Parts: sequence; C-alpha cells; structure tokens
Amino acid sequence: MLEKVLIANRGEIALRILRACKELGIKTVAVHSTVDRNLKHVLLADETICIGPAPSPQSYLNIPALIAAAEVTNAQAIHPGYGFLAERADFAQQVEESGLVFIGPRPESISLMGDKVSAIEAMKKAGVPCVPGSDGAVGDDADTNKAIAKRIGYPIIVKAAGGGGGRGMRVVRSEEELVSSIEMTKAEAKAAFGNDMVYMEKFLENPRHIEIQVLADGQGKAIHLGERDCSMQRRHQKVVEEAPAPGITQEQRDFIGGRCVQACIDLNYRGAGTFEFLFENGEFFFIEMNTRIQVEHPVTEMITGVDLIKEQLRIASGMPLSIKQSDIVIRGHAVECRINAEDPKTFIPSPGTITRFHPPGGNGVRWDSHIYADYTVPPNYDSMVGKLITYGESREIAIARMRNALSELLVGGIKTNIDLHKEIMSDANFNKGGTNIHYLEHKLGMK
Repeated sequence: MLEKVLIANRGEIALRILRACKELGIKTVAVHSTVDRNLKHVLLADETICIGPAPSPQSYLNIPALIAAAEVTNAQAIHPGYGFLAERADFAQQVEESGLVFIGPRPESISLMGDKVSAIEAMKKAGVPCVPGSDGAVGDDADTNKAIAKRIGYPIIVKAAGGGGGRGMRVVRSEEELVSSIEMTKAEAKAAFGNDMVYMEKFLENPRHIEIQVLADGQGKAIHLGERDCSMQRRHQKVVEEAPAPGITQEQRDFIGGRCVQACIDLNYRGAGTFEFLFENGEFFFIEMNTRIQVEHPVTEMITGVDLIKEQLRIASGMPLSIKQSDIVIRGHAVECRINAEDPKTFIPSPGTITRFHPPGGNGVRWDSHIYADYTVPPNYDSMVGKLITYGESREIAIARMRNALSELLVGGIKTNIDLHKEIMSDANFNKGGTNIHYLEHKLGMK
C-alpha cells in the first residue's frame, strides 16, 4: 500500500480523498493556494504546502509546483481528484517521469479518451454502441461534409474533438446552416481547446444521460458498478444525479456494463472511469469517457457498498482488483444534489463568508462538503460547496429523505441553490422518473 499521497485538489473532493487515505493508514500532503489556507482538508492533513496565489494557473494548474511539493514532502503518489489536472495526459506523464505514482489511468489512456474522435473509434472496436456520425474528423470540403450530414440525417450536432463541459458544440437542423456551423465550431474549439478538429453526430432530440461506473486494475481485470442517471442538467452541467437509473432493466445493465468492461480490458485501462451515454428509445449511444473519479460517485457507493476512492488507492498501489463482478449487488436507491454558492434564479456565483451553518442528518443522509461556519467561499473556483446524498430502500424513500435533508440544511451569509433542489424534489415528473436532459431547462424557462 502507498505510504504517503499528495492531494492535488481542493474543496470537498480533497477532503473525500483525505478521509479514504486516513482509513487506509496513508499519510497525506495537502497543497493549497494562498486563499485556501483554511480549507478543512488542509487543517486535517499530515503535512501542508502552499503552491501559489489564488488564480488556478498559478496554483492548482501549476504542474512544476505540484511535482516539487510531492518531492520535498517525500510523497509517493499524487491524487488529482476531478477537475483541474485530473484529465491532463501531460500531467500524468510528468508525474510518472518524476518517479511518482499517478493515481489514475496511464497517460496514453487519458490522451486516447480525451480526444472524442479517437475515443469513439476505440469504443467501436470494443463493441460499445456509438451515436451514428462522421466516423472521424470532418474536413474543409463543403460538399463532402454535406454528404456526410445527409447520410447521418438531420438534425446533427457538430462537436469539438477536444471539447468538454458543454463547450464546443452546435446543433444543425438544415443543410443551409451546416457550413457556417462547422466554421464557427472550429473557431470556438481552437480558441477554447487549442484544437480545431470537429466531428458530426446524429442529434438525439430527447435522450437521457446514463453513465456506467467502472474499475479496472490494468492487469487484465475490470468490473462495472451499475449505472447513474444524470439527466437533470442545466447548460450541460449536472444538477441532480441518482443511481440506479429509473427504468433501466437488469438485462440492459448487464449488456452495456459488459461492453464497458470489455473496452477496459481491451484498452488495458487502469483505475476508476465512467462511460457516458445518451439513452433514447431503449438504446445506448456512447458520447465520452471520463478518466477520473466523478462528482457523482457517492450515489454508486451508496447502492453498492464499494468505496471508489479506496479502490483507486489500492489499484495505484499495484494491487490486482479484489472485487469480482459477482460481488457487485445493487441495493436500494441514492440521490445526490449539488449544492452551489449561487443565486438560485440567475445562477450567478455568490462567494462570501458563511455566517451560519447546520448540516442535515438522520438515517440514510450523507453530506460531503468542506464548508463550516465562518468559512469564506472564494470567488476564484467552482461554486460547488457541497454534495447532499440520500439513500433509501426505494427511490421514493431516497427522494423523501432528500426533501427532509434539504429542509434541514442551513447555509447562511451566501446565496445557494438549495431552493432549486427543493423544487426539483417536489416536481411530479422528476418523481415519476425518466426525465430527459432538456427537462430542467424547459422547467426553468431556458428553452
């Protein structure tokens, strides 16, 4: 087992990693920017080191500073969490070239999955169902692109190969819009990602967002831990997640989970990962793979009893996967609400000092957060301040517990989206289950 791990992140995920390390007897090094000295995991870590000022490029995205921090503290490994450098192949490469262990996939896996075109090609070879598309990047010839789009069938969506987070994509509903849409998406992709490669896919009108959690040891063994439904979204950003997904049968779970496991084995994948799909009319269509732990991983932990961070640490220590597919039994239901420091109507971030704080409790309630009374939420980073997770023997019980927990959660001094979550938990269509990825935006009057 690893003896000392540097946590290259902040906020709730850094605290989550620290807790897992402590349970396994692993010493921890917390890095922080100048405005993050009072983060909870920084106060609890065995060692701390400041890596730079508040702006992310000068601290949490500063690769030389992170590697130097690991070296001077004699840490053996670096856990990137999610966001920041978690899916940067060059970071993983430099960590390994420095003689450290990167707690995540191999650099070549991150690179392969980070390019949407190469990812789709790899998935097709592994038998994972994909959205009908251009089968690679589109060129500059207008007639050829029009022919490809006609073959796919309108509407289509033009996507940046190096995109993510909802950026670098444009829906095209007619041939007249195609050429200009490709040009605009290329320009946007070049500016945002430094890569103007784009591709085309069939645009599904009313899909759900279903994803499969996997674990692989890079030694020939892989398993899946069922699916999550992340369809409650705003501007391609997840708001509420749940597991298992309403209406997904065991037969469907076994089929798509098996395909994802085979892909991991074929790619010699190592660590935790998530295959993301659009799901419409009973069919799964691969859209991307996230080569890291995800924000919504707790709902999977709640229904399977598997600690995904501990499994990451064991795999990074060189241990073979200790869990077999037959060990994974899905029990009950779990729901997660992302609690953000933002105006619930305008969604404008609301940094500031938390004057009052009371976490919810009770049976089946989990609160993953770094905040406390008198903690100041800085304006420099993502606005998420916590994740509220509830578990129940049924979906109805999990949602009822979430309503109770949201009514108990008190965060004073800043604005939060707690009221939005209360509204979602009381929504008749959400309670019925199976809403599509556009539902929340329609509900909010954004479409």
